[in-house]
Amino acid sequence: MNNLPKKVRSKKLSSRVDLTAMVSVSFLLIIFFMVVGELSKSKVMDLALPDLPTEDSDHVIRCYGSISDRTIKILLDENNKIITYYGYSFNPIENPKKIGYGKNGIRRELIQKNKSFKEYATALGRPNRGVIVIIKPSKKCNFKNLVDILDEMAIAGIDTYAIVNEFTPEEAKLLASN
Repeated sequence: MNNLPKKVRSKKLSSRVDLTAMVSVSFLLIIFFMVVGELSKSKVMDLALPDLPTEDSDHVIRCYGSISDRTIKILLDENNKIITYYGYSFNPIENPKKIGYGKNGIRRELIQKNKSFKEYATALGRPNRGVIVIIKPSKKCNFKNLVDILDEMAIAGIDTYAIVNEFTPEEAKLLASN
């Protein structure tokens, strides 16, 4: 029996797999899908539209009160200057006034006007109708002032506002005089 060949056992090699490449690819895929997922999200902005006409209405959209009654114009000029007026520029409801930024300036003014007009609209049977703000930055106004006034719109809860870069002759005179 000694003549029989002995079983030769093979040496066991270590079964070590280098996973560095797979980990790198996994992280790249995770980052790719995170970026694609963020970019594919839709960006929406709230838009305040008038109510649709009902069957018992005459299919005319009404603002309940003159537009000039609920319009506040904000003129932005150089050196952080803000001039506001209520109504039309040639015949304002209140005299134009120079006002500053912050909670004791334009924010307080917007909150008070919005609250008073919402109370007025509620008395007319049209609740949640606030003021309309028209923001008019001059060519000398800096971008920071425009961003600040948009922040004030969000803080004051103004739903309807627009940025218009055209000045009437009365508004140009108003900016020049202040």
